[in-house]
Amino acid sequence: MKDFHYKKSWLIALALAVFLVLAACSSDEESGASGDGGEEPDKITAWAWDPNFNIAALDIAKESYDDDIDLEIIENAQDDIVSKLNTGLSSGSMKGMPNIVLIEDQRAQSFLQSYPDAFYPIDDYINPDDFASYKLAPTSFDDQQYGLPFDTGVTGLFFRTDYLEEAGYSMEDLTDITWEKYIEIGQDVKEKTGKDMISLDPNDLGIIRIMIQSAGVWYVDEEGTNVNITDNEPLRKAFENYKAMMEADFIKANSDWSQYLAAFNGGDVATVPSGNWIGASIEAEEEQSGNWGVAPIPRLDMDGAVNASNLGGSSFYVLDIPGKEQAAEFLGDTFGADEEFYQELVNEVGALGTYTPASDGEAYQKENEFFGDQSLISDFSTWVEDIPSVNYGMHTYAIEDILAAEMQNYLKGKSLDDALADAQGQAEAQLK
Repeated sequence: MKDFHYKKSWLIALALAVFLVLAACSSDEESGASGDGGEEPDKITAWAWDPNFNIAALDIAKESYDDDIDLEIIENAQDDIVSKLNTGLSSGSMKGMPNIVLIEDQRAQSFLQSYPDAFYPIDDYINPDDFASYKLAPTSFDDQQYGLPFDTGVTGLFFRTDYLEEAGYSMEDLTDITWEKYIEIGQDVKEKTGKDMISLDPNDLGIIRIMIQSAGVWYVDEEGTNVNITDNEPLRKAFENYKAMMEADFIKANSDWSQYLAAFNGGDVATVPSGNWIGASIEAEEEQSGNWGVAPIPRLDMDGAVNASNLGGSSFYVLDIPGKEQAAEFLGDTFGADEEFYQELVNEVGALGTYTPASDGEAYQKENEFFGDQSLISDFSTWVEDIPSVNYGMHTYAIEDILAAEMQNYLKGKSLDDALADAQGQAEAQLK
């Protein structure tokens, strides 16, 4: 019996020792994957969306990089990147994560604040002052710079010069106007040409974002923490403008991206107020070359509002895993310092970055034949400098879902006071 207990104790001790060894190995693997050790990888990986824009930009950066780098660029839809990041980071494991990842500016804080230890600060690899100032708040956290500001969502009022001329309007008539003036012109254009002024998706409040950022506010306060809807005067004015557009009867409704593109490619609308990135889609309809121009975006009719705003835009982040230094050096030496790279980016892709020293280059001054020989990139670069900086906070899309529903209630007769107050209450309850 004594031998039995001895053997049993020995077997238990052996099993425990094996378990501890396996656990230690597992811990080492996990630690190495999370940037607390581990070997440097043979290659650097990057996740991004849009092969004709962001991925093309990474390819050009790779070709222009002075040092050897084995960079694997993996295309993912933006929603898939968001899902994969949330799933991986919330699990506490960095296994399978990329070294470099592209994140939309309006989503960035939800990652930086929820998983601060997952990202690698890049202050030592770039000079943040070299980038458009409005891009810095969304890409930094706790006094550290995590994102390398990339493309700009600087907005413009794309318009059909032939339709506007038929109604008696020129570029000058569309320059530095308010949204109220835009609505007035839109009604006149519809009456004289039969063309709608704009295409909107009732469930997409992108134009509301354009309006409120032009006044330097967002759905949350300046700290990005508290919901700011009920007492948000620019948001109130934006809702009023949206309803005035609907009542003006010059909107061609769309329910998806393809219908949105068809509205202007098919010649059904006179204007497209949007981010500069829509230019490539407009130019896709080659027969319309020479019939388009771009004016500054309209502004809210209130003190402090400007004729410059933003819609979209994204930045590159480095995850805190092995290879982070090499990844940060690559981004810093290309997107963060190479002015010639940005000239090629404009010439080859038509992509406008937010690295301000590049704006003096020749590519930025070129005339665009499609847009009536307008120096489009130069104009956008000028407007970039005036975009107000706002704190997007962590919940832009969650709040916007609530606002979209209340917008429909407002359009159906609910008072604006009640619509905004109910949105405030719902957002506060949901985001506690």
